[in-house]
Amino acid sequence: MKSAIVVFPGTNRERDMAIALKRVTGKAPTMLWHRDTDLPDVDLVVLPGGFSYGDYLRCGAMAAHSPIMAEIRAFAQKGGHILGVCNGFQILTETGMLPGALLRNANLRFLSQDCHLRVERNDTPFTHKWAKGAVFRTPLAHGDGNYTADSQTLEKLEGEGLVAFRYANAKGDVQADDAETNPNGSINSIAGILSENTRICGMMPHPEDLVDPLMGGEDGLPLFEGLVEAFVR
Repeated sequence: MKSAIVVFPGTNRERDMAIALKRVTGKAPTMLWHRDTDLPDVDLVVLPGGFSYGDYLRCGAMAAHSPIMAEIRAFAQKGGHILGVCNGFQILTETGMLPGALLRNANLRFLSQDCHLRVERNDTPFTHKWAKGAVFRTPLAHGDGNYTADSQTLEKLEGEGLVAFRYANAKGDVQADDAETNPNGSINSIAGILSENTRICGMMPHPEDLVDPLMGGEDGLPLFEGLVEAFVR
């Protein structure tokens, strides 16, 4: 699997993502600067976490208009695979490649903690290494991770199975009104969503942080292993 990571001014999670990708592919991903206008021949583009452009205006709003994003939109239109994590998820919603928006956390505080995610479907490139309903631990670190969408969009996400991950407790129970289980207050406890063709995934927590037992565990590794397998098929 050939991959590329986009780096914006203020991005700070590109190295963690690069380590995760190299762990499963055996080769370092290509790093793309926000001013680049050419996208190399890759299978996967990743928009990593951080604070692109200092999160001025809105998180991801300025990054959505970077020169490289025109190429990434074209890549998406051709059926390319894209993963957006944290700020990357925010950028995907700002570009319209994924629906909804990420608002300030319900408690109005920056959160940095572990959470549990429940896998809502396992027939996508991003989730097929887990069983449906599986629960895994992963860190989150954001101030604006409260996912929201209008009623029509939410109905479509739920009705068409486009929710990839939900915040849950360690047993897999979802409680949207429980701050411990759903820390940022996301509607329907949504932690990650998919595009209609399931080739674009956006999520707020950081699976790339847990891909090595020496760094706390490998709970996030199945996402990256699954992507590699998807391209081998």
